[in-house]
Amino acid sequence: MTPEATENERWCVVTGGRGFAARHLVEMLVRYEMFSVRIADLAPAIMLDLHEENGVLDEGLRSGRVQYISADLRDKSQVVKAFQGAEVVFHMAAPDSSINNHQLQYSVNVQGTQNVIDACVDVGVKRLIYTSSPSVVFDGVHGILNGSESMAYPIKHNDSYSATKAEGEELIMKANGRKGLLTCCIRPSSIFGPGDRLLVPSLVAAARAGKSKFIIGDGNNLYDFTYVENVAHAHVCAERALASGGDVSTKAAGQAYFITNMEPIKFWEFVSQLLEGLGYERPSIKIPAFVMMPIAHLVELTYKLLGPYGMKVPQLTPSRVRLLSCSRTFDSTKAKDRLGYAPVVPLQEGIRRTIDSFSHLTAGSQSKREGPSKASRILGGGKVADTLLWKDLKQTLIAIFILISVYYNFVATGSTIVTALSKALLVASVFLFLHGILPEKIFGYTVEKIPASQFHLSKDSSEHLSLSVISSWNTTVKALRSLCQGNDWSFFFKVVFVLLALSLAGAISLHNIFVIGIPIAFIAFIVYEKKEQEIDSIVVSFKSFACKRKSDVYEKLFGSKKHD
Repeated sequence: MTPEATENERWCVVTGGRGFAARHLVEMLVRYEMFSVRIADLAPAIMLDLHEENGVLDEGLRSGRVQYISADLRDKSQVVKAFQGAEVVFHMAAPDSSINNHQLQYSVNVQGTQNVIDACVDVGVKRLIYTSSPSVVFDGVHGILNGSESMAYPIKHNDSYSATKAEGEELIMKANGRKGLLTCCIRPSSIFGPGDRLLVPSLVAAARAGKSKFIIGDGNNLYDFTYVENVAHAHVCAERALASGGDVSTKAAGQAYFITNMEPIKFWEFVSQLLEGLGYERPSIKIPAFVMMPIAHLVELTYKLLGPYGMKVPQLTPSRVRLLSCSRTFDSTKAKDRLGYAPVVPLQEGIRRTIDSFSHLTAGSQSKREGPSKASRILGGGKVADTLLWKDLKQTLIAIFILISVYYNFVATGSTIVTALSKALLVASVFLFLHGILPEKIFGYTVEKIPASQFHLSKDSSEHLSLSVISSWNTTVKALRSLCQGNDWSFFFKVVFVLLALSLAGAISLHNIFVIGIPIAFIAFIVYEKKEQEIDSIVVSFKSFACKRKSDVYEKLFGSKKHD
């Protein structure tokens, strides 16, 4: 059944209808038979989750009361096609807020929103409700307590997502009244609930990695969280207010509204309740935000370099550090007075429902790995492993500080390897000499002397070192003997590959090793530890493919000779 087929049927469009909050709105609209719904989303086809099968959405798709259309908001012709016959548009589509890509955010949140407005006017849509964000008034520096809609946009926003959402919001409010189109903006604060693909999964991932014990900031920052069903309800309230006519619609239209659960709570207390409910420890170790910011900037820089090659969007970014350490509470009085909004699910009930919906992510459901990870074994399982795998945060931060110091003192100056090594030995010599002449106690503190035995090689160590050198030499000679026989092509190609790799490695400057190699080491090993099974599976598949290709080539080159 198509929208044009039934004249009395009322249709609405939900852009980004497969997003977190949008899914709940679609289900609410269908369940209570408010509208027939057309979902407009970027994906080429709709894929239902397991919990959606045989549910309200599945039934709506089979009956024709729900339709799906693939549409890119950046293409106006696709938007116009999606909006045909619609009375109302809920514009909820937006890129992932954690992706700080201005070009992407602008093309969707600003240019895409302009296309939505123009399409609404062209096809005669009567009401347009835009899903904005409280971040449009957040500068990333100053906290907000009980903020109202009278707050102006900041001169500089926290990130590209916030800046472009503010631009899109301005377009929506200016479009109010254009050829009879009524508009308004909804600003839901920190959405949570069943179906969330960001907050809870990221908290669980951090907990399983042993990182959830840390609190960024002093832990007292207040937040307004909003249960996802309340967000959907707020959109329905906005649509009804705009459709009411008279003073109600006049006062409601062309305005922005903060939507919350109206129950402010300390951010880290909210996080703690979720983690405890899922069986993990509460965060307890406080780290000042100014300590985390340099690390976040480094992570963001690494993502800019490696993002095009498949690196996942990091959770630790400068904008997120600011969000986690500032207070953000908002006054929903205006939404209550003009839209008739009030939360339908209390905060604690929302937390309980959220915990219940993520039972598959509880601590008890985590598959435990026996023994150390492969990444740890590769690194030797000692201090180097603890440092590169971030097992000991203090040790890792000290190592990063030392490496940065070495870089600025020995590498950034443009020194050659010999000069840098000479400088390092000079600094070490001066340190050891000064340390040696220090008294045993200074102001009551004991100065631990470095014993000479630290630099002494025992007879056993000498023999072991000698045997290792001799063994390596004999292995090399044996390999050369095998190579001289000229009948092992596989070994020949391995030798060529290793020598080529060494020649390329030798061309890498000390500067590049520090700027590129060391950051990659700190990231690559931790990524491998977390995604060991997936990466090993890819490697095995690649090896299998390479072996098959190798066999095919060998057969083509030498197979015919054997047959002859």
